[in-house]
Amino acid sequence: MLKKILIINIFGIGDVLFTYPLIDSIKAYNPDIQIGYVCNRRTFSLLQAKKEIERLFVYEKDEHKNLSQKCKSAALRYVRDFYEDIRKEHYDAVFDLSLNFYFSLLCWALGVRERIGLNYKNRSLFLSKKVPLIGYEGRHVIEYYLDLLKERNIPATEKYPRLDIPGKDIEWARQFLAANGIHESRRLIGLVPGGGASWGAAAECKRWSKESYAKLADNLIENFSADIILLGDESETPLCAQVQALMHRKTYSACGRSTILQYAALARLCRLVIVNDGGPLHIAAAAGAKTVSIFGPVDETVYGPYSYQRHAVVTSDVFCRPCYRRFKKAACSHMKCLGDISVDRVIAAARNLF
Repeated sequence: MLKKILIINIFGIGDVLFTYPLIDSIKAYNPDIQIGYVCNRRTFSLLQAKKEIERLFVYEKDEHKNLSQKCKSAALRYVRDFYEDIRKEHYDAVFDLSLNFYFSLLCWALGVRERIGLNYKNRSLFLSKKVPLIGYEGRHVIEYYLDLLKERNIPATEKYPRLDIPGKDIEWARQFLAANGIHESRRLIGLVPGGGASWGAAAECKRWSKESYAKLADNLIENFSADIILLGDESETPLCAQVQALMHRKTYSACGRSTILQYAALARLCRLVIVNDGGPLHIAAAAGAKTVSIFGPVDETVYGPYSYQRHAVVTSDVFCRPCYRRFKKAACSHMKCLGDISVDRVIAAARNLF
């Protein structure tokens, strides 16, 4: 009988939220199973708030790489300490979602009896149960993750990510709105012109234009009597300021002023969040907000909201989209998949959700 399970996912916010149904299904199957999780620093606070997880382990690839370049012995200590922290827990099984040779080797070295995971390009040689993966295509990433439960005959009873937001973060969001003279009873709409950090320097390839967001915001204020709040992380503060500068109407900004969980709390208090493809979309959806999301090169069937019951996705019908496949984006000089999306289409999607 399984007593302790380790889950490994060192990717971004969306990918980690996609593992929530996996976690919840395990706990629904047997509440006594203890779950550990290997993540990166960016997703730590999300997982820390999830009460179903007993232990978190942080691994940062860049930290390890930088240490290796500066001091080999320090890099070895980093790996040794990480290894020892996990070894002490004596996990019975691991669900390895890292697509990474290193972690399959690590779990084998730890003596974890059952090492179940996705085997992309035969990188996970040391898994005991390998599920072949060419890429995430044709169905949602959540379904790929839940498929791993079949290897242990655990039913996939939970399908949707649900984010537990601590009370202190909800209170912070309420105080933020009150301090800015925004009444919760009004039609508050969150706009996220950025989209998170998962694509790094290429993040702009997933962003609808700042000019379009400014026109959208003015339209929502004029025609829907909405209050608009701009949201994003600290790195997106200049982008939100540019959107504000292009607008003719007054708006509010919490960009760069909230933690991930505070952002989630603000999203929950909004009547609607309009957002690009990326981590902020999945946080808002998991927090319980209605969303309109704008997808360009990425396939919304695979990476969009898992259910469209409270969510709408706006795309263009340009023939070459989606061009992000098997973890690579095709070279593109026109980005018509985003440029062809009009403000009117996003307005129509928003109206349908109100």
